Amino acid sequence: MTPQSTPVSSSPAEPGAASGRKRFKTWHLSMMALGLAIGAGFFLGTGSAIHQAGPAVIVSYTVAAFIVVSVMLALAELASSLPTTGSFSSYAEAGIGRWAGFTIGWLYWVMLIMVSGLEVTGAATFFVGWFPDIPQWVVALVIVVVIGGINLLSAGQYGEIEAWLSMVKIVAIIAFLCVGVYLVARTAIVGPLPGHEGVWQNISGHNGFMPNGLSGIAVALLAVITSFGGLEIVTIAAAEAEDPRAAMSSAIRSVVTRILVFYVGSVILLIALLPWDSEAMKTNAFAAVLEMAGVPAVGTLMNVIIFMALISAFSANIYASSRMAYSLSARDMGPRWLLGAAASSKARARSVVEAALEDDEAVLASEMEGDIEAGRTPKRAVGLVVALALLAVLGNWYLPGSILTILINAIGMVLLIVWTFIIISLMRLHPSLERSGSLVIRMPGWPWLPWLVLAGLGGIGVLMLMSDEGRAQLVSMGALTLIIVAVYFVRQLLGARTKA
Repeated sequence: MTPQSTPVSSSPAEPGAASGRKRFKTWHLSMMALGLAIGAGFFLGTGSAIHQAGPAVIVSYTVAAFIVVSVMLALAELASSLPTTGSFSSYAEAGIGRWAGFTIGWLYWVMLIMVSGLEVTGAATFFVGWFPDIPQWVVALVIVVVIGGINLLSAGQYGEIEAWLSMVKIVAIIAFLCVGVYLVARTAIVGPLPGHEGVWQNISGHNGFMPNGLSGIAVALLAVITSFGGLEIVTIAAAEAEDPRAAMSSAIRSVVTRILVFYVGSVILLIALLPWDSEAMKTNAFAAVLEMAGVPAVGTLMNVIIFMALISAFSANIYASSRMAYSLSARDMGPRWLLGAAASSKARARSVVEAALEDDEAVLASEMEGDIEAGRTPKRAVGLVVALALLAVLGNWYLPGSILTILINAIGMVLLIVWTFIIISLMRLHPSLERSGSLVIRMPGWPWLPWLVLAGLGGIGVLMLMSDEGRAQLVSMGALTLIIVAVYFVRQLLGARTKA
């Protein structure tokens, strides 16, 4: 199927396109990719998922990892060949239609704003637990101001800080894996520690490997699938790398292999060392394992790690949401004021077809105006996101529970919609990229793997219909999506009347 000839914006792909601009280095992007794979949800949600499905949760994680890795390989093929700040929004516009780029871009942006509010609230809660005399709103304000200021730095400076924040999480999970392997080996050779059971008893005891049946695996899958959210941000950042194509290739290779080790490896160790139905598994599984090994002050240590994970994720969300809003505005899908001062003295963006593609299949164009093209950080887009993050924090504290629940329920489903659009975009654009010879990373298993992933995503949607919580998410997401689609067509109608 031939993609539509719809020019969309992208950042300049060549190193040094913007004179004097400090861009992401390849190792920045690789570290960010790994850091984004290990969010606060990983530390807080893994034990909860195991508590729902029992040892059979490994099936949930295997299915989720297969889908997520496949989606990332699909996005890597697009992003390494056609780097753009709009990422999957730009690809959806080019491969599916302008309405799709608008819808998925703003839907993702809204999700990031809501998630940012939750992350700031969570981080402030942890901090107040250590220093109860400090008001929580003061902590939240300081976090937003400091992280917002970091996001106003150049891409290279921001990447350096975010890479080190990611390093904290990576070191923590590697240390946990080492401790876990030691405990499993000790249990197998010497016997279980006092007060604990053996590995085989933890796995096969307590009503067996699959104590809650297929329904338990399905419920856990719905929780697990959203914990992988955030990986797509690396493709947004790739457009501001010194060498976008090389950086994207390196980042994807590292994240695809290590995500399997970090996630699946951690789950195997947890179910081997702790009974799935224990209170420790449900509340703080990682801390319980470290406590078994005699790690001092393990509770405080885990809280510090989770706090850092929340801060890192909040910073990444500000970056991604500001770039997405910028890209949408550059493509006349948002307020052009967000492009910055450089855009005010120029006419509309000038389309320059990506040289790697055939003339009759124009897919991407360069951003020829605005802060990013001039080598600056899009300060107005960052400022807007920071202001809305503050409002989201207030909403977490003051909005009625029913309203907040509706907004939060929409978050999980947005990821499934984004991933679906990514796969469809690849299926539409792959023939053009292949004919042009511009493919840097190829999605393996073409053309059957994309269809298999779509079937998997559809299956998750069916599973969601079978649970009350899942249906609530579908309704919330559906309503939000329809609102954004309606906004698009209203804008188009008003624009047509203005031109007339």
